[in-house]
Amino acid sequence: MRKGFKDIQTGQAADRPADGMPKTADKTGKKPHYAGHRERLRQRFMRAGGEALADYELLELVLFRAIPRRDCKPLAKELIARFGSFAEVISAPAKLLGEVPGVGRAVIAELKIVRAAALRLSGEQARRKTVFHGWSDLLDYCRAAMAYAEKEQFRILFLDRKNRLIADEVQQTGTIDHTPVYPREVVKRALELSAASIILAHNHPSGDPTPSRADIAMTRQIIEAAKPLGISVHDHVIIARDGHASMRGLNLI
Repeated sequence: MRKGFKDIQTGQAADRPADGMPKTADKTGKKPHYAGHRERLRQRFMRAGGEALADYELLELVLFRAIPRRDCKPLAKELIARFGSFAEVISAPAKLLGEVPGVGRAVIAELKIVRAAALRLSGEQARRKTVFHGWSDLLDYCRAAMAYAEKEQFRILFLDRKNRLIADEVQQTGTIDHTPVYPREVVKRALELSAASIILAHNHPSGDPTPSRADIAMTRQIIEAAKPLGISVHDHVIIARDGHASMRGLNLI
């Protein structure tokens, strides 16, 4: 008779009968207390939507798939306490997630699948909108994509003449505090996509969105390179965990 498999999350022997199927009841024949909670939470989600759930409850729904035989509420609350919010949990580096007791490869995979799906959906929605009619949505998308990255990324949003998003591309990825940017390459790519204007965006892993002198100088170089070709630079937005900074809004360009 098989004694059971080790649980992928805890490394402890999982409670399985000889046929390998997970138990749905304890030794008294009763279902574990979390089974009813899971069903009630799913029903509330289907009835009222994600907006009706707290961050830890939405995270529980994700954890259910990775941890089928355990109460997920304590782990969900611990992850929120550690990283701050649902968005920060799914965006946290896998290495840091793995430091939380009870988080194994299956949990990390589920969290990263949710993040990838969210980014793809946000990108599709952004491409169907006029950028300046959904500025806050665009900022939310950039925050989800860049705010929690451990290295700097330089992103370009290419727009058509009606300010609709043509493409959103990461041109360069740098170190923790520097990303090499080449104005000629930015303009070249804008011409390839027949973009009428662009929005520049990059992240500051330090958490401070204040533009550096190098950020300002590089942005002005791109503006000067793009101007003779009829390409406008609407803004350069710097994304950080605690907010963002607009160079246009700060009158720096």
